[in-house]
Amino acid sequence: MRRSIFVGVLKPRVHMIIRMSIIYRVRARNTSTDSENKIHDDATAAKYGFRGGLVPGVTVYAYMTVPVVERFGSAWLERGSMQVRFRQPFYDGDEVIVRAQSNDNAERMNLTAERADGALCAEAVATISDRSEGVSDTLLDQYPEAPLPSLDARSPASREALIPKTVLGTLRERIAAPDAVTLENLDERLRVYSGADAIAHPFTLLVMSNYLLMRNYLLGPWIHASSDLRNLSAARNGEEISARGTIVDCFERKGHEFVVLDVLLVANNTRPVQRVVHTAIYKPRTDD
Repeated sequence: MRRSIFVGVLKPRVHMIIRMSIIYRVRARNTSTDSENKIHDDATAAKYGFRGGLVPGVTVYAYMTVPVVERFGSAWLERGSMQVRFRQPFYDGDEVIVRAQSNDNAERMNLTAERADGALCAEAVATISDRSEGVSDTLLDQYPEAPLPSLDARSPASREALIPKTVLGTLRERIAAPDAVTLENLDERLRVYSGADAIAHPFTLLVMSNYLLMRNYLLGPWIHASSDLRNLSAARNGEEISARGTIVDCFERKGHEFVVLDVLLVANNTRPVQRVVHTAIYKPRTDD
């Protein structure tokens, strides 16, 4: 894991712009080789034209949060946002080069994640909002809870099953922070995720949107395509996080079948933690 910071000053005609560039390097790790989602398995991924199992999108997202949290600190984990799109895969062992740039707008960062060969694999925009915007008192009412189906009762994912406005079964997980296994798998060293006052890692939260889809529907190999998320508060050790959500859309594009979820994570049934518009390719195109 290596970081470098370059600060340059440009002098246009009207005013000075200070541009900061942060480069974060980390070795990609396929953290889901034993997942139910076999797109992370080498043999299965090869059937879809990939050269190996895909490093999960949530893992790539986690790498991209490092310069953001370095810049904004815990404030971003409490009231920041990110819109992240995954363009090409990383594979286990690839060097991940995260480039983060910002200028005189101190509330915004543009990010990319590239392989060493220059391939653009992901891009994102991160922002931090003013706490005075607050959170609507009615937000919890907009995300009703519903029973979670048993594993054997899950409907196979299809256009007929993934109906917009469907309320998904509620998923519940108790947070561990610090989470030594997650931090080691991500090669994460930022102090905000360690110690007695540790905050739950962004990976831990976003992965719940993945699990919400997987626990409600029976999926074949599938791919995380994008997430637009807003942090509403920080999750901490011992809190129970419930993932509530609905299906927003289901559509086909270039032979891929997509589903879009609207998810709200709630701590202890009372405090909104994160809101996510989560998009997945639930049925990738094959060349057969």
